[in-house]
Amino acid sequence: MRIGLLTEGGTPCATGDTGAWWQRLVHGLAPHDFDLYAVGGPLPAVPLPPHIRPVPATGEGALPAGPPERAARRAYGRHDRRRFAEGFHALATGLTAETDPAGGPADGQDPADAFATGLGALADLARDSGGLPGALRSDDAVRLLETACRAPGARRAAAAAGLGDHLAFADHLERALRPLSLDWYDETALAAADLCHATAGGPVALPGLLAKRFFGTPLLVTEYGVGLRAHYLAAGAVGAADRSTPLRTLLAALHGRLAGETYRQAALLTPGNAHARRWQEKLGAPRDRVRTVHPGMPAERFAEVGEAEEGGEPGTLVWIGRVEPAKDLVALLHAFAELRARQPDTRLRIVSVPADPGEPDPGADHCAYLGQCAALAAQLFPDEAAGAHAVGENPVSFEELGGPEAPTLEDVYASAAVVVLSSTVEGFPASLVEAMFCARATVSTDVGAVVEIIGGTGLVVPPRNPRALADACLALLRDPERRHRLGAAARARALELFTVDQNLAAFRGIYLELLSHAPARHRAGSDVPFAHPAEAHLPGSWAPKAVPAGTGAPDA
Repeated sequence: MRIGLLTEGGTPCATGDTGAWWQRLVHGLAPHDFDLYAVGGPLPAVPLPPHIRPVPATGEGALPAGPPERAARRAYGRHDRRRFAEGFHALATGLTAETDPAGGPADGQDPADAFATGLGALADLARDSGGLPGALRSDDAVRLLETACRAPGARRAAAAAGLGDHLAFADHLERALRPLSLDWYDETALAAADLCHATAGGPVALPGLLAKRFFGTPLLVTEYGVGLRAHYLAAGAVGAADRSTPLRTLLAALHGRLAGETYRQAALLTPGNAHARRWQEKLGAPRDRVRTVHPGMPAERFAEVGEAEEGGEPGTLVWIGRVEPAKDLVALLHAFAELRARQPDTRLRIVSVPADPGEPDPGADHCAYLGQCAALAAQLFPDEAAGAHAVGENPVSFEELGGPEAPTLEDVYASAAVVVLSSTVEGFPASLVEAMFCARATVSTDVGAVVEIIGGTGLVVPPRNPRALADACLALLRDPERRHRLGAAARARALELFTVDQNLAAFRGIYLELLSHAPARHRAGSDVPFAHPAEAHLPGSWAPKAVPAGTGAPDA
């Protein structure tokens, strides 16, 4: 079958350091053909197998903004202007309308339904008139947005928006809805797909919503990290401080409504963990259409470490990941100070992992936080020497993956007696799964999908609690037998749930299942399984035989 794979562009990878899962997916499901759409960015600069057809949505080689036969119809007539006004008004009302604390509409009209109605109307207009050329940034759009913000029942923060906020939001809205204006409507684009598979909800899945609306194509949405959650976190970051409260309110409403509409329209949602699943269900995803599919991670590279009888260097704690405030290394250092006071022969390795190619460079913020943590470590742990003629060493080392002290992930995990995760915010922490592949005992904070991943094979403590973190680490360091037993159980659990093979098997079955529920969609002569209802191939006639007049009914 042909799969339309909708990605975020650039590096369409799973959030949470799970790697380029989509690459493993398309390589593992080679019998299927994939059309790779990069929505919102360039196509990834990685070698692609021959059964993948890259279709850039933006940039060089991108789809045109409308079919050639409609390219000249750029100026809206009176009828199209009325259609745009009605559709945009419904969409803006859905964004600005207030909801009551229980989550329902405050004035009897469901804002989510209004948003969906407006989005569908704009999609129809874009298809009929060759896109939305400048309409989303026009004066009419700004006036309609201002009217919706100041209408009775609008959100209080939205009502305070000024002209600058309206203009900035209109610019963001046009970029988010740009897929509506691309040419998806012929047999060389989305119309050729038997199934659309989006790697995230929200704007990335917009082409999938179009394919379902116009062609009845089933939509599958996979989220290993929740894009809406990432947007909320980014909105509170230092770089977003220049945005006003009304603008942040409108942007949050837009991303929330887009994600919610994606979840409601998808034939199936496959979150990577229960944490992501809870987000989806809170935004309106029907529970009967949500199925957890854990991300597949390569386990072979850790086989040698995991099968080794030695359990790491005694007294060595290892933390590995991206150095950022959400990882709460400050709490980890305070916990290590208490731990070392009770067991002086311990040491802590903090190994930072560089950003993947194509991801934003953390830059100054990363360096500032790393410097803060290094200064705190120097203050808490002065260099110590074993004797008068020995060189002093610090029990805390800051290293970078790929450096002389930590050349590979396998070497880092092999040195650990216990692997520690101290985060206050997490999605699906891949470092935890890697430690389990290596049969290492773990101590983690109870955030994100940690409890779901560990499943009783490690110790879990509350976040922002250095004493609890120290107690758990000390308990494992003083009990090697328990440490080895938990490590073996963790490896067995990881090999059962988090390998690439189980991920591929799940999606192979899901593709056929979704296609079997939409048989009438497929073209005559297609070799796709379930392309025709089984009844169409049965011999004979199902119509009752005509009875000659006057002969009466046949005997029973």
